[in-house]
Amino acid sequence: MTAARDGDFTKVPETGHGMVAELTAVYNQIMDRSVHFTTEVRRVRRELVRHGRLDERLSASPGQGLWTSRVNDVNQLLDALVAPAANATRVLDAVAGGDLTQRVDLHDGTRELRGDLRRLGRAVNRMVDQLSLFTGEVTRVAREVGTEGRLGGRAKVQGLSGSWRDVTEAVNTMASRLTAQVRDIAAVTTAVARGDLTRTVTVEATGELLELKLTVNTMV
Repeated sequence: MTAARDGDFTKVPETGHGMVAELTAVYNQIMDRSVHFTTEVRRVRRELVRHGRLDERLSASPGQGLWTSRVNDVNQLLDALVAPAANATRVLDAVAGGDLTQRVDLHDGTRELRGDLRRLGRAVNRMVDQLSLFTGEVTRVAREVGTEGRLGGRAKVQGLSGSWRDVTEAVNTMASRLTAQVRDIAAVTTAVARGDLTRTVTVEATGELLELKLTVNTMV
């Protein structure tokens, strides 16, 4: 008993008769069940740490009562920890595949996630929300300008922050400059078509738009 108290679960030889034999057999059964539980914990830990297998669980312990309860308790603890991480992974996989409709469920069955697990879920959801808003606004402006020919559109930056906001503002700056350049050139060419040769393109331009500006001004 002293050895078992100190963590030594070695069985004792089954010698003797009567009550002594019965006590020895029961003691050895207790040791077997203790060893089984310890071995299972180590196995699951190894699978989690070394191989990243989040679906491993302790196998049922021989015996009943607390022997079974503590195995179930450990497995339920693993489920509670692993499920939110698996949920977040599912959403991130969807984002990597271009699907921005998925979100982390902040409820585990009938209970709300709390603490660090809730913060993890909310962080992933905020990231997807920002990416979805950014993508939607940039796509809308690109469609209006590039496909529909509607100048002057701007992507909304409300709700965006950090790099998402920076990129969106850069798109707006580009769209605004392009709008100003095209409208100025269009106004001058329209005036020329009406016989007014007093106007010139004054908007700042670079690259091919600068060449177009110089061509129009030379024509005038």
